[in-house]
Amino acid sequence: MTDENTNYTTAVPAVTFSKTGLLVPDEADILNGRLTDFSTALGSLMGTSLTSPQGQLAMSDSAIIADKNDQLLAIVNQINPDFSSGRFQDAIGRIYFIDRIGATGTTVTARCSGLVGTQIPAGSMAQDEAGYLYISQADVTIGSAGNVDVIFQNLTTGPIGCPIGALSKVYKAIPGWSGVKNDTAGVLGNDEETRANFEHRRRNSVANNARNTLNAIKGQVLGVDGVVDAYVTHNPTPTERVEGVTKFPLKRNSFYVGVYGGKAEEIADAIWRKAPPAVDMNGDTSQVIADKDGYDPPYPEYTITWQTVAPISAHIKVELKKSEYLPTNITELVQGAVQGAFNGVDGGTRARIASTLSAGRYYAGIYAIDPINIDILGITLSRDGSTYTTSIAFGIDEIPTLDDGNISVVLT
Repeated sequence: MTDENTNYTTAVPAVTFSKTGLLVPDEADILNGRLTDFSTALGSLMGTSLTSPQGQLAMSDSAIIADKNDQLLAIVNQINPDFSSGRFQDAIGRIYFIDRIGATGTTVTARCSGLVGTQIPAGSMAQDEAGYLYISQADVTIGSAGNVDVIFQNLTTGPIGCPIGALSKVYKAIPGWSGVKNDTAGVLGNDEETRANFEHRRRNSVANNARNTLNAIKGQVLGVDGVVDAYVTHNPTPTERVEGVTKFPLKRNSFYVGVYGGKAEEIADAIWRKAPPAVDMNGDTSQVIADKDGYDPPYPEYTITWQTVAPISAHIKVELKKSEYLPTNITELVQGAVQGAFNGVDGGTRARIASTLSAGRYYAGIYAIDPINIDILGITLSRDGSTYTTSIAFGIDEIPTLDDGNISVVLT
């Protein structure tokens, strides 16, 4: 039996907690510590060669200890929202009363055509060339031009592409509605909200208990089912001013909410819950909200206004050095890597409303295809498919989309 008062010691450096976090020793120091322990136990004449039995045991012990330290580091890092993932990230989200969004379908804006005055109710269905069914998100009426833009969402969840022109068939007939077509690619859905997107939403949801702040409004709107993205800003000045690359006009003493996706009544309710009273709003979409809290009928009603942002096609050109060692399907592989970065499938942040897209975002994914044989000569981006630069910016009323056909791969 071992005396319970016996003190055990080791020459292996211990992990320590400091103001900067958890500090772990280098694996070489761990190995030297184990060799010292064996020398103390077996005598100073013990051979320290790593090929000896004791050397092999010391190396095995060192690997076990280092692996344990790595696991401790991983657990400690999970406490930091910037690095947490999985159930640890879910737990942090629960502190703010938010849950990870489950799988969502691809969202796409399509132009519905037909007789002027025809009403197309929310829930109307269209079909793409691959056979996927899409459902409209809001009630709309075909205008004097004979068409109206409608946001549809794929009933099948996951990152399923909807290329330009793919949504082309009215699935469930409505008298007066004759055609549908998408002029921009869809915003890909998710199998499940990614680590990066969940953290983005959490950061914008920390003000959920607040009111009358921009962060509170954005956090509430991002939590609406079907909302792909939102952007909130304001003009606190007594004069009208313009914002962003599109020079979107903001009324004096007003706030602005730009939204893509989601149902109108739910978006309006989210804005109403957090918006400051008696402040003007901006946008092209409105919904009447009745305030039933503390009132008897007839309830006071308020018109909530926001901007339904427009999808804008981005173009990306990738120039590679021509080589016989490149994969035969290099074009498809590059397109997949670019789409992965653009939509945040690679673990980074996807392209958002009012974002600036830079060429550097796409290098890592392309190099990962074949690090030995791929030589990138340049990556450039464009809004119109003709003028290319190393970065492009989008307005507060725009959300970028990307079609495979707009990703060109040039071998020179």
